[in-house]
Amino acid sequence: MVALNLFVYETTGRALAMGLFMAVRLASGFVAGLVVGGLLARFSAKSIMLWANVGQGAVMLVLILAPESLVTGALMAVSVVIGACGTLFMVALRSSIPEMVGEDRRAWANSLSITGRSLAMVAGFASAGVVVSLVGYTAAFLLDMATFVICAVTVALLPIAGGKGAGSEAGASGAGKGEKEAKSGPRWRPVAFLALAAAPGLGLMVALRGVDAFGSSSHNAALPIYSTSLDASNPAVFVSAFWCVWALGNIGAQQVIQRYTQRTGKTVGALGFGYGTVVMSAAFIAAFAGFPLAVTAVIALIAGAADGLTEVAYTSHLQTLPATLRGHAFGLSATFENLGFGVGMILVAAALDRFSPLAVVGWSHGAAIVVAVVFLLRVAALRRAEPAGPMGRAGGAGRAGLRKEEAVEGRPDRGDRDGAEVSRG
Repeated sequence: MVALNLFVYETTGRALAMGLFMAVRLASGFVAGLVVGGLLARFSAKSIMLWANVGQGAVMLVLILAPESLVTGALMAVSVVIGACGTLFMVALRSSIPEMVGEDRRAWANSLSITGRSLAMVAGFASAGVVVSLVGYTAAFLLDMATFVICAVTVALLPIAGGKGAGSEAGASGAGKGEKEAKSGPRWRPVAFLALAAAPGLGLMVALRGVDAFGSSSHNAALPIYSTSLDASNPAVFVSAFWCVWALGNIGAQQVIQRYTQRTGKTVGALGFGYGTVVMSAAFIAAFAGFPLAVTAVIALIAGAADGLTEVAYTSHLQTLPATLRGHAFGLSATFENLGFGVGMILVAAALDRFSPLAVVGWSHGAAIVVAVVFLLRVAALRRAEPAGPMGRAGGAGRAGLRKEEAVEGRPDRGDRDGAEVSRG
């Protein structure tokens, strides 16, 4: 993305074109989030992930080979394909992790996946400037294309069942009605919304994720401006250092989470997502408060760790949904995230012309903190009501842990804990 954004600006000479490129990418991701649930009901997650990588690699080749007169059109094609295929790949991957590793290891697998992504971000941000400066854009795009090819080969080796992603499990267990609803084309959107409506805590969780994406747009847009105010001659130094420290915090959090789940058999749960969002948003606000660089580095480390915690908790919780609904829920979540980030970029860009980075980030992440507090209160209310519910009467299952068949499907309708979580009072 570093090379593409720089190439768009250098080719067109207009910052507006760079903004349009990002807007088209986000819009494509938004649309892909709406349709991916239906695609997962008809095709295997493995085939969607494979072709998503093939599509991205192919469009990078088109950009490399495009004559000068068609470069602008090729860039728009890249924007559309990267945005759509990126969302398709991520939703298919997240929704298929329980089938790949088993329900009891999904939190570990999510943490491992996020660690890999954080390491890749550090490597990508650190190498982008060097590659573009020394060998040019063509080499950078060839490197991008190679990563998509490697990812496609890796996907081909993944141990995912060959059946249709959202329907195979339901079909095998004889849940014909749920399978038909998930597979029926005209009803794919109601299926997603009904899944969240049946789980009030989960619906609020997805809404919080969208507001969090809105907050993320503010610090992404404000960092270059804040960095320029610190060192106008070298603004890229602070931005690069901030994201590298953030990624280290993220990686560190994943190591702690992996050891926690292996030792206790528990996941961080919905409460971890709520508290992590509060800490992360507060840390990003503090990062723009003008503290000394050493203090800001610690704040970036905390923001990265909290971000890693929320990512694992959120992904693991949505994975407790039945397979027939999981792809729809992840797709709807991706739609909310793209919408929140896209709307945020527009509003934040306008606000930064009139207000300081601290004020803009404070308002945006402050909204996320408010919604997170509402979410935590909702989870607390559900937990207090739990002993009086059916699970509380059924032999204290809420306290003694879930039966095996319940752990497989999870209990997202309760909105208070993940299906794999056991013995939590």
